[in-house]
Amino acid sequence: MKSRDRRRGLVLVNTGSGKGKSSSALGMVFRAAGWDMKVCVIQYIKGKWQTGEQKAAERFDNIEWHVLGDGFTWDTKNPEQDIKTSREIWEFSKAKIMSEEFDVVLLDEINYCCGYNWISGQEIADFIRDEKPAWLHLILTGRNAAPEVIDVADTVTEMTKIKHAYEQGIKAEQGIEF
Repeated sequence: MKSRDRRRGLVLVNTGSGKGKSSSALGMVFRAAGWDMKVCVIQYIKGKWQTGEQKAAERFDNIEWHVLGDGFTWDTKNPEQDIKTSREIWEFSKAKIMSEEFDVVLLDEINYCCGYNWISGQEIADFIRDEKPAWLHLILTGRNAAPEVIDVADTVTEMTKIKHAYEQGIKAEQGIEF
């Protein structure tokens, strides 16, 4: 592994309406962990149920996992709570990024928070540009990535939905969806 003083920390954004944004990011998480990098996963939207990825991460001493969201909030009945939770998770995320404890940080589904105007894209972009350690790799996922975040990113991938099993009445399958 390159030492921090020789590493160029990348900012990667996975966005779009297609499936695979978090899955791709989690592939990078496990790749980094395999190289003995210290990784922090912070989930913004997903609720408290257990996923296969989280169960797999428990096998690694170098992955720290935080599920902090209130669940799928696009059907929210309490937008004030969603804003408050998102702001708290954002403050927690900034502290983890600035702790210098991690080589890779994944902010899973943070882009939704921008899409709902719970956290401004400009605020996130300013933090990335001005405060993120230069050697830290940062991954942001979720639909509706803010243009400001896209502008500061090194790599942006848009997942495009062509077809999804859910549209055929097929419910989420363990091992594939969670």
